Amino acid sequence: MAGRGMSVAAAALGLALWAGAAAAADLPAGPPGEGEGADLYRTYCVQCHGIRGGGNGVNVRDMSVQPRNHTDAEGMGGISDQEAFKAIKEGGPAVTKSVLMPPWGGVLSDAQIQELVTYLRALCKCKGRG
Repeated sequence: MAGRGMSVAAAALGLALWAGAAAAADLPAGPPGEGEGADLYRTYCVQCHGIRGGGNGVNVRDMSVQPRNHTDAEGMGGISDQEAFKAIKEGGPAVTKSVLMPPWGGVLSDAQIQELVTYLRALCKCKGRG
């Protein structure tokens, strides 16, 4: 009986490891040398903007305004890096966007916010205007 219990436990562990690897594979890879931006995005942004940045995070069903799709090159290309930085640091209202975008300046350093802006450019595969 102990052998069967061990087999079930080993199978469950294997399934958990496989599921974890599959979930990790679903996360967008950070650009080379920009691992911190990707890590910060996964920690602070995916709940609303989604694991792949498409604006479809788990919180969207409860939001009256849909989050920006960070993979949309045309839309993201119309935003300067300075505007993206300000939106992250001061929140949506600072750039005349949704109040649902919180200000992260009290949590993240300017250097961390810049890492996020760099990561956003990797997600959209675009450069900002101006």
